[in-house]
Amino acid sequence: MMERQESRKELRRQVVVARQRRRTLRTWGAVLAGALFLGAPLAWRYSRPMPGEAVADLGNSHLAPGETYDGYNSRPPTSGPHYDQKAQDGVHNQPIPNELQVHNLEDGGVMVQYDCPDGCEELVEQLTGVVSRSKSEVILAPYPEMESRIVLTAWGRIDRLEVFDEERIIDFIEAYRGIDHHR
Repeated sequence: MMERQESRKELRRQVVVARQRRRTLRTWGAVLAGALFLGAPLAWRYSRPMPGEAVADLGNSHLAPGETYDGYNSRPPTSGPHYDQKAQDGVHNQPIPNELQVHNLEDGGVMVQYDCPDGCEELVEQLTGVVSRSKSEVILAPYPEMESRIVLTAWGRIDRLEVFDEERIIDFIEAYRGIDHHR
């Protein structure tokens, strides 16, 4: 009789241990599946080359109202001294001062700028279409005397285009819009 009780106790212990093992395996399986499910898109996003080219960071100091800065290392600028206020998101008909647009970049904005000395209504319409689909943090504006017809800027990044390339513009916007650069 004693052997039977011991045998039953041992059998119950083995059942409990087996349940605990199955529960542990299920838990670790769920953790691993979740990590793969969540991690794969992040790994894909950060393993691919980022759009545009890197530009050295000039810091993010503030200028006094009306003060200007001539030391930007790209045209249009991608970082550096700037005003406390920002330009309004959306489509603009006039160029935005460098010192104003840099604050937008610092706050996660993306600038889409064009230079068409002889006019380019069709290009402006195409760019307006892309920028208008962005809910926030994207600005379209003319920028005179650029080296390229279209220039995309984000904090520390620049991409130059001679022709409209919707996919490339959207990739740039999606890669950098919303990334805050305050220190």
